[in-house]
Amino acid sequence: MAKNDRIVIGGVDTHKDVHVAAVVDDIGRILGTSAFPTTAKGLTELHTWMRSFGDVARVGVEGTGAYGAGLARRLGGEGVEVVEVNRPNRQMRRRRGKSDTVDAEAAARAALNGEATVAPKAQVGVVESIRVHRVAFVSARSHRTQVALQIRDLIVTAPPELRAVLGPLATEERVARCARFRVMGDPADPSVGVKSALRSLARRHEALTIEMAELEATLDRLTAVANPALRGAKGVGTDVAAILLTAAGDNPGRLRDEAAFAAMCGVSPIQASSGKIQRHRLNRSGNRQANHALWRIVHVRLTCDPASKAYLERRTAEGKSRREIVRCLKRYVAREIFRLLVVPEAVPDGADLRAARIATGLSQTPVATALNTSVNAISRLERSRIFDNELARRYELFLASISENEPHAVPAAA
Repeated sequence: MAKNDRIVIGGVDTHKDVHVAAVVDDIGRILGTSAFPTTAKGLTELHTWMRSFGDVARVGVEGTGAYGAGLARRLGGEGVEVVEVNRPNRQMRRRRGKSDTVDAEAAARAALNGEATVAPKAQVGVVESIRVHRVAFVSARSHRTQVALQIRDLIVTAPPELRAVLGPLATEERVARCARFRVMGDPADPSVGVKSALRSLARRHEALTIEMAELEATLDRLTAVANPALRGAKGVGTDVAAILLTAAGDNPGRLRDEAAFAAMCGVSPIQASSGKIQRHRLNRSGNRQANHALWRIVHVRLTCDPASKAYLERRTAEGKSRREIVRCLKRYVAREIFRLLVVPEAVPDGADLRAARIATGLSQTPVATALNTSVNAISRLERSRIFDNELARRYELFLASISENEPHAVPAAA
């Protein structure tokens, strides 16, 4: 068979400075292996080298979210199908040993035999910007927590008169007080030194608080742009939306169905049956941040959503524990979130609702009364300070009824 007619599969073991590639034919025979630098020129040479063996049908790449991100984008831009390959398990490595060449060959065979089927995240849209901003936000939040703990610990060992003043205060009051310290005297004096250190830490805490507020405002805006329907779902705030959008990526269609999304989030039960015993066990794998995001949604809904409260009561009466009920609800929520990620529903825009209200000559007060909510909620919805799909749709229907001269056709609150 001529090389031009041959179908080949590639596999790449990615690293910081060098990518090791392998090519196999359609029955798994190794055609070649080679290493390439991770520069732009090296990525071009890698693709050209693979094409020298035939028509490249698919390439399995390890670490498409890290060292392999640039390669995945480059190959995808050239029209090559790229699939994410998990690293070989420990049992396989004990049998075959560990080397970059062996890993590249394993990646190629995983892409060939169908073990690797998931497309990597595109990382070229607004979701990628959300991801990097959340990295900065989490870093600032963790650092601020560390600083607050350091202030607390310094107060424990501070002179008695200082400890008596600062010890009973809450963190915010303590930080504000320490940031205003006027340090005078010799820093070699421990009482002066501790005040100087506390002032430095407190001012750092304040700076991190400002930084967090700026990053959160950016994330709030970006998540609303990326998927307003997701932001409007019950229990979904800025941070939860950022986590779920990042988990799905800029191309959520890469997830084949809601069961795959549930498995990725670690909320799908795993078969643990043997013989006559048929059972499932808890899934402790998957994206744990996404799992935690679903957990947060469930707990918010259990406090304010009538349907979730009714489900809790019914399942409790059946003998289920709260922990088991939460796990069931997480699976239901995963199904809902998947639909919002892949096929987001159209949600009325707050600015459009405000313009339509003004056109009818109504103020916010009669609208809030008709919709059984507060004026503040209407105001925040119109200014995109809150996102509530249900309220927005009811508001839209109400305005439509007003325009049709049917002021009493007000949709009932859920």
